[in-house]
This record gives sequence, C-alpha cells and structure tokens, in this order.
Amino acid sequence: MAATKKTEPELTFEQAMERLDSIVTKLENGDVPLETAIELFQEGMKLSQLCGGKLEQVERKIELLIETEQGFQKKPFADVNEDKGE
Repeated sequence: MAATKKTEPELTFEQAMERLDSIVTKLENGDVPLETAIELFQEGMKLSQLCGGKLEQVERKIELLIETEQGFQKKPFADVNEDKGE
C-alpha cells in the first residue's frame, strides 16, 4: 500500500503574512519553550520563503507602461529593476 502524504492547502499571501506576524509576536515575547520556539522559527522560515516566492511571481506578471518619445511602451517589471541596478 502506498503511503499517502498529507497535503495542506496552500496559504494565500495575506494568510501567510498573518501567520508569520503571529509567529514573530510569540517569539518576541520570549515566553515559549525552546522546542516550541525552534518549531515556530522553522515554520516562520517556510512562510517567509512562500511569501518571497509569491512576490516574485507577481513581479514577473507586472508590466509597466514607460513613456517614450514614440508613445507608451510596455516593459516587464523585472527589466525596470535591473535598469536601476536592483
């Protein structure tokens, strides 16, 4: 029999940020046991990566309208950041 892996529904960006904020608050209070703090830290790191990935996806979708002498041109968001050296 094949092992079934429990799949959790993927959080939205807002849900992940709310959970991350909650974790940070608990860790900043400092009144959680060490083992719990480590688990919260690990969950926070995963949430941070999830949020970062979602932001990157959105950046790739965004197009900016750049005004030139020839009129408006579409330019990908990533190219604009690269032009600024980011």
